[in-house]
Amino acid sequence: MWIPEAVQAGQTPGSRPRERRAAASLSNQWLGLVLEELDHGVVLLNGAGRVLHTNLAARASLDDNHPLELVGQHLRARLLTDAVPLAEALEGAEASGRRCLLRLGDERAECGRANVVVVPLNRDVSQAAVLLILERRQLCGDLAAQWFALRYQLTPAETEVLKALSNGVKPNEVAQRQGVAISTVRSQIQSIRAKSGADSIGELMRQLALLPPLVSSLRPAKVVN
Repeated sequence: MWIPEAVQAGQTPGSRPRERRAAASLSNQWLGLVLEELDHGVVLLNGAGRVLHTNLAARASLDDNHPLELVGQHLRARLLTDAVPLAEALEGAEASGRRCLLRLGDERAECGRANVVVVPLNRDVSQAAVLLILERRQLCGDLAAQWFALRYQLTPAETEVLKALSNGVKPNEVAQRQGVAISTVRSQIQSIRAKSGADSIGELMRQLALLPPLVSSLRPAKVVN
């Protein structure tokens, strides 16, 4: 005898909608956890600038003299010159589905400059939202650099050189910071290149840039939006 799918073995009418709601809730929880693992700051907000969610990397960036800042539940530009471009970008994304790249801040200001990608989230949803993707402040996070060092069996000294190079520090400055001769740093760079198969510092930096942007499991307590 054919039995309706909704009332098969131990189910009652209406159980499937409850299952779907539970699955959707669990999926949202997983999505939140995924965002927390990314070493790329993302901010979800509406066109009025009200923040719906920020991940760990975004909170760290916004707390560290970023051109954008969180004021209560709203995202604001620290500089008045950025207020109008930010508002227009958010409104254009929410109302017209327009995405753009914003260059915010000022080199002369304490917050410096930073790029922000504005992405509309308005397809197949009942209410549009806007996603901001913040640029990373460094080429490669410490965790990714550590994994790279383990993968290629770098020495502790080579690992520190690698981290410094990924942060844009020149070899001569690395030598000064570590109190060693520039020839020592050059030898360490040559060893890193040999172990990783990179034929130049540029290729080494490319390998670092392509590493997955994951954050450490050792993190501060989560801030609830």
